Amino acid sequence: MVEEVQKHSVHTLVFRSLKRTHDMFVADNGKPVPLDEESHKRKMAIKLRNEYGPVLHMPTSKENFKEKCPQNASDSYGHKQYPANQGQEVEYLVTGVALTADTKIQRMPSESAAQSLAVALPSSQTRVDANRNAPAGGEYRHPGASDRSQPAGMTPAVMEAGNAKNSALMAKKAPTMPKPQWHPPWKLYRVISGHLGWVRCIAVEPGNQWFVTGSADRTIKIWDLASGKLKLSLTGHISTVRGVIVSTRSPYLFSCGEDKQVKCWDLEYNKVIRHYHGHLSAVYGLDLHPTIDVLVTCSRDSTARIWDVRTKASVHTLSGHTNAVATVRCQAAEPQIITGSHDTTIRLWDLVAGKTRVTLTNHKKSVRAVVLHPRHYTFASGSPDNIKQWKFPDGSFIQNLSGHNAIINTLTVNSDGVLVSGADNGTMHLWDWRTGYNFQRVHAAVQPGSLDSESGIFACAFDQSESRLLTAEADKTIKVYKEDDTATEETHPVSWKPEIIKRKRF
Repeated sequence: MVEEVQKHSVHTLVFRSLKRTHDMFVADNGKPVPLDEESHKRKMAIKLRNEYGPVLHMPTSKENFKEKCPQNASDSYGHKQYPANQGQEVEYLVTGVALTADTKIQRMPSESAAQSLAVALPSSQTRVDANRNAPAGGEYRHPGASDRSQPAGMTPAVMEAGNAKNSALMAKKAPTMPKPQWHPPWKLYRVISGHLGWVRCIAVEPGNQWFVTGSADRTIKIWDLASGKLKLSLTGHISTVRGVIVSTRSPYLFSCGEDKQVKCWDLEYNKVIRHYHGHLSAVYGLDLHPTIDVLVTCSRDSTARIWDVRTKASVHTLSGHTNAVATVRCQAAEPQIITGSHDTTIRLWDLVAGKTRVTLTNHKKSVRAVVLHPRHYTFASGSPDNIKQWKFPDGSFIQNLSGHNAIINTLTVNSDGVLVSGADNGTMHLWDWRTGYNFQRVHAAVQPGSLDSESGIFACAFDQSESRLLTAEADKTIKVYKEDDTATEETHPVSWKPEIIKRKRF
């Protein structure tokens, strides 16, 4: 064994040790006794295993070996080098054992085979003890030799058990969408005409007696909710009216338009009593704070402005968006202001400081609609790429509602969890808020005399009882929907199966 190690020159330290110990004597009953040849070989094999085993696994290429150790040469310590195995095919030298034609066919194990091998291998201490207790005259076999492919004590049953254990650790059940709540379908039961241009905005007054609309014909009209008859027309804007809202704290109606104007109407006198000046371009939307006398507007000038309703003073200018701000919403809890913009971002604002708290950048296209859930501490945003749901206060992403592949202009939701999305192509989708299940799709016919291209929904809102849904459309009409009283879970079953949830980050 010593001659074989010397032939392959694994480590110069081995030769130094061999030189020192060649003529040593081993004490026997206190008297020095010279070693015979067989005893010398056994002792040196054991010493090689115990002292130099950790370094014997280092591979050395044949070319490097020949360059560093020429045949019949001497090292720096004067030890004679012996020729390598001549006449044998050697590709790599591993711990002094040449890979012959029988052993070189071994390949690196696959990942699963390596895992199962690790499970079945004995502990390192066990291998050390086994080496120490090996017969003195037996041949030393390093773990790198050919018997690595099947270690001792490794049976097929052990390999199967290891594979089963690993597969059990790796297998995970994918989450599935829970069964959605059943909602009755909504059906069209009234179409209201009267405007001479696109109907761009709609709002229902707190008493649920009438509702108000704003149009591209520059007028604001007030309609009786029960009969659908026109009650009043207000003129004053010189361009398209883009937003209307009725105050719950005072008899005031607020409106904004593409003429850069924001107006406050006194409904007792049906005339404008205040103007709020400051925006540099068209004003696209507005909302009232539910608990304080604050009005928030958003504009094509990339800003949102906070106004004191009584003094008409601009409290804050919310800057940060890089494109037109299309929608704004207020709530009593923090964050109190939420804006959506054509720059594809949503911003949550600190009302007191007038600064951004969080910017949400998940959308890939313009955000034209934002809606807050009336009961849950959540909200949704609409964009041509997706409808996304978020959780307050930090805007944590909840889920995507995919399928409404159009420019979404408006979103509204009721307390039963029915989310409505209206799009530029005239389609309206109804969703279950909790699960994101799309339970109904509506595409109402355009008003006779209108072009098919004028099929578009600009705004929608539930009335205060949430039993009627109103839409403001491009065919100059207001359409009113109500729940189908004759529908049941049997006649309109939920077409649902436990599909795997595909949660997209973007």
